[in-house]
Amino acid sequence: MKKVFIDGSAGTTGLRIYERLSERKDLQIVTLPEAYRKDLSARKDALNSVDVAFLCLPDDAAREAVSMIETPSVTVIDASTAHRTLPEWAYGFPELSSAFEKKIFHSNRIAVPGCHASGFIALVYPLIEAGLLDEKALLTCHSITGYSGGGKKMIAEYEGAERSPLLDAPRQYALGQQHKHLKEMQGITGLAEAPIFCPIVSDFYSGMAVTVPLFNSQLLKGNAGTIQEIYKEKYQGEIVRYTDTVDEHGFLSGKALYGKDGMAIGVAGNDERILLLATYDNLGKGASGAAIECMNLKIGANRTEGLIL
Repeated sequence: MKKVFIDGSAGTTGLRIYERLSERKDLQIVTLPEAYRKDLSARKDALNSVDVAFLCLPDDAAREAVSMIETPSVTVIDASTAHRTLPEWAYGFPELSSAFEKKIFHSNRIAVPGCHASGFIALVYPLIEAGLLDEKALLTCHSITGYSGGGKKMIAEYEGAERSPLLDAPRQYALGQQHKHLKEMQGITGLAEAPIFCPIVSDFYSGMAVTVPLFNSQLLKGNAGTIQEIYKEKYQGEIVRYTDTVDEHGFLSGKALYGKDGMAIGVAGNDERILLLATYDNLGKGASGAAIECMNLKIGANRTEGLIL
């Protein structure tokens, strides 16, 4: 039986991980009394006593937690932005290639992909890998997400009794084009330039729909059908899968995979104006579900154990 500690278990990602793992018979979840949840000494003891430590913390706190781990055998699965593009850390998206999968399996330091970045990278990485899309392509990404992605503060704003009427409509943010996911969106895909990224938060708890539009002139070769074939070959698993129809009657919903831990990949548009599409839950494959999948791979459990698909 593997011992697991969730540092930051009171946050949205930590709570979802705990919910998914609490019924498993192959794991023992180490917890701290509420009074010691932020106690450095108690946290250090817990972090060093387990097989797997999930970090569901702000970036600086995640770095601090890693610095407290002295037991070499502890596997750290970090859901923060702190370590995602560091070469010594495995990037936690095993479906991208066998190299990504092997690095996760052999590493004790695994970084969970960002929620928006997960969809963008799932769509763009295979096309650059196959030589279909030029790494110098200048891309745009639109992503709509549920408000849980903003954490406790944003959840309180949306669910409060005296909330602003502005929250009744979708809101675009990160207008300065400095979103924290841009670094991994560029770095993991191998793009020469980060995309123009337009994230939108809307009035639903969780879910996500990511769109990357392409003009055919950006492609080195092929068309929409070529892209579909690449996705069909790449994404055949239970967690990330290609589907011919990701929309419903011409509408792509951010809640299509609400409460689930999988991701659906699709292609729309036509041969001249192509839309690359990904739908998933920002707390599922966009956070907690991805973290659990990485743990399962690392400890030799079934990849889908504990996930809702």
